[in-house]
Amino acid sequence: MDTSIWRPIIYLICFMAFAGLNAAYLGWCERKGAGRIQRRTGPMEVGFHGLLQPLADGLKLMSKQLLVPEGVDHILFRIAPILAMIPALTSMVVIPFSDNIQGRALELSVLLLFALASIGMIAILIGGWASGNKYAVISAARAVSQNLAYEIPMLITVITIVMITGSMNLQDIAMDQQGGFWHWNIFRFDKSIFMPVSFIIFFICSVAETNRAPFDMAEAESELIAGFMTEYSSMGFGLFMMGEYLNIVVGACLTTILFLGGWSCPFGLFPGVWWFLIKIYILIFTFIWIRWTYPRTQVYKLLNLSWKILIPFSLVNLLVTAAFIKVF
Repeated sequence: MDTSIWRPIIYLICFMAFAGLNAAYLGWCERKGAGRIQRRTGPMEVGFHGLLQPLADGLKLMSKQLLVPEGVDHILFRIAPILAMIPALTSMVVIPFSDNIQGRALELSVLLLFALASIGMIAILIGGWASGNKYAVISAARAVSQNLAYEIPMLITVITIVMITGSMNLQDIAMDQQGGFWHWNIFRFDKSIFMPVSFIIFFICSVAETNRAPFDMAEAESELIAGFMTEYSSMGFGLFMMGEYLNIVVGACLTTILFLGGWSCPFGLFPGVWWFLIKIYILIFTFIWIRWTYPRTQVYKLLNLSWKILIPFSLVNLLVTAAFIKVF
């Protein structure tokens, strides 16, 4: 067997299966979590405690007709859902799940992830504009302003991590944190006293990048019906939802690698892929917890949080980190 041929094929199949299972069952986890938080039961009818509900929902979406309203841009209307899912799926290729589980190692993998994330924003813009619906157009404009506002502090925070490790390779960043939680970047006080602040800024921006409450001003069901997805049905809607959940997984993976040691064990023993999965699912649970606990904020307050608070703090953190590296 030629491993140079079969290795990427096997990795591709595994990553697609991992992404598909997460996109399906994170929806179930969110509905069950929301039910518990709101003192409801959540899905219970299809399978044991509703475990087969994601399969039933997927079959329902695939069996429905994709309706294309009059007055829309037919090509862009069909391309937008694909653009929402493909970048998140492609991002899984460069994420190292352990020291020997990674689809493709790239020296500039951090830069690639942020480039792919920008395509997801373009998908929302295209989907809203191509729909020809006033609510969808307003949603697209909000999405652009929100992503622009929160990508700036996120990128500045990532620059501090790159300065600390001296690499833009996710594998190198994770390897630099092996040996226990005292080596994790969130606790690297020898590099900067503001590293916990960096983690908080990055996590807030990660939640905002997924367009979820309290940062869901792009969808805002009570104001804009369903936002940029108002005119979508069948698998057009399904692909947008899959892209949203895959972005949550990618955001949790990136947070784990940059701040929480990747696959490192907190006690410095037996590092492996299981630690990586435990960390990302704890973060995903936090995403769900935040959505169903806090209400959506006002549009201008949401933007002011980034421009007036997160960006100044991230710039100060960048300067302090540069000073620590230069002096100590």
